[in-house]
Amino acid sequence: MTETQAAEIAAIEDVVARLEHAQVNELPDEFVALFRKDAIWTTGHGKRLTGRDEISAFTHKVLPGAMKGSTATYEVVDVVFVRPDVAAVKVNARLLTLDGQLIGNPGTPLYVMAKEDGQWLLVACQNTEVLGQDEV
Repeated sequence: MTETQAAEIAAIEDVVARLEHAQVNELPDEFVALFRKDAIWTTGHGKRLTGRDEISAFTHKVLPGAMKGSTATYEVVDVVFVRPDVAAVKVNARLLTLDGQLIGNPGTPLYVMAKEDGQWLLVACQNTEVLGQDEV
């Protein structure tokens, strides 16, 4: 891995950390700001959202109150650069009780991200629940 790729991976990990922070702290505006204006997002339950406005409306409706008594973790486990400015990012996601017990099934999102004006943004995201496993 080159120094440039390592720096880009660190920047991508920072976006995922900000996504986690926004979810855990129920900050829908910060969450939505991580998406490109024309992004596509399929939620863990299969709802397709197109464009930042639709993603924003959904997030403002479901995020406030969603984390009561819980927390979440997101861990980047793989990054594949399609081009230097486009990456497929595989993440392990877990919803946990405040004492660290898994709630429901873990998730394994795939985020396609693009670097625009020096900033990595979420472009196409597919959240997927892992069925029949305790760990991803």
